[in-house]
Amino acid sequence: MKFRPLHDRVVVRRVDEDTKSSGGIIIPDTAQEKPSQGEVIAAGPGARGDDGKVIALDVEKGDRILFGKWSGTEVKINGEDLLIMKESDIMGVLEG
Repeated sequence: MKFRPLHDRVVVRRVDEDTKSSGGIIIPDTAQEKPSQGEVIAAGPGARGDDGKVIALDVEKGDRILFGKWSGTEVKINGEDLLIMKESDIMGVLEG
């Protein structure tokens, strides 16, 4: 099944962070915080402005992004846990 987000929404896959602390301690899954980094899987065409024209999104498929801790709605698509969020919930794009 394919999923196409509407308007200014994006579909994000969380990117796993290290399971070790900087001191080398392994952190169990139950104690880990959910990562606030992800990869854009799909993006909608953009939001409509007051004049009715579509304003394109600043993110695109493949971008690595940072988002807020409580951003988005968790969904399961094709057995994979993903997030759907508005572009305004994204804090920035990681480059380099």
